[in-house]
Amino acid sequence: MKVWIQAARLRTLPLAMSSIIFGSACAVHFDVFNPWIFILALTTTVCLQILSNFANDYGDALSGKDNEGRIGPSRAVSSGEISSSAMKKAMVIFAGFSFVLGLFLILLAFSNDLLYLLVFLVLGLAAIASAIKYTVGKNPYGYRGLGDLFVFLFFGLVGILGSYFLFSKQLDWAVVLPAISGGCLSVAVLNFNNMRDIENDTKTGKRTLAVMLGLQRAKQYQYILIIVGFFALIVFALLENFNLRQYLFLLLAPFFAQMIKSMIRNNNPVAFDPYLKKTALGTFGLSLLFLIAVLLG
Repeated sequence: MKVWIQAARLRTLPLAMSSIIFGSACAVHFDVFNPWIFILALTTTVCLQILSNFANDYGDALSGKDNEGRIGPSRAVSSGEISSSAMKKAMVIFAGFSFVLGLFLILLAFSNDLLYLLVFLVLGLAAIASAIKYTVGKNPYGYRGLGDLFVFLFFGLVGILGSYFLFSKQLDWAVVLPAISGGCLSVAVLNFNNMRDIENDTKTGKRTLAVMLGLQRAKQYQYILIIVGFFALIVFALLENFNLRQYLFLLLAPFFAQMIKSMIRNNNPVAFDPYLKKTALGTFGLSLLFLIAVLLG
């Protein structure tokens, strides 16, 4: 059980939940919140994230990309603690969970609108495929520098705009700003992961965006992601006429500023490992503070 929990990489779950919390906060702000949609969206997202983590473990073992020189937690399949066949079964199970929960979610949200139901069914299937194809298959997109784009799309635009649309059945363009924020900060977590593994990925031919950019430019890219992530929320707050106490989410600005300051001085990829957890939890905390902020309004 301990090995399976490690393979599920529970520390990544708060980041996955952040996109639903951001979208739900916008639903609260525009007075369209539904608690059942929130619960189903949250559980579906958690299942998708666990599926992605299992697929990542399986795909890296199959390709041999992380078998040697890995800095982060060891892979369960590569280390032999979980067999590849058992991991494949776990992937099928969580793909099934994700599909069933997602189906209940869209039936609840769009029981009277067949078009929206079909569109979100396709998006749900695309999310399942994306979770698996990151490192699995003949041409995994995670090995071709496209991981950042897919994380931004599914953790930002699809995750936040999509979850808001489940509540509202319409699109308010102001919600694009929190979607950009959540997307950028989610990509920042991935980029820390890729900067940490940059040396091993270069040796094994795993072409992440950090490998393509090089460490120094990847750090500059990271600064942009964090700054844009915060700036987008501030612009949303200004456009929506937040009162002073609703700027509560800015309490986390010094946390992220300190992270940037530490990065400037750091050129050792190994030292980036703790930043993954910090950034994921920081993003989760930011989403909660944003939710509290709209409740204060």
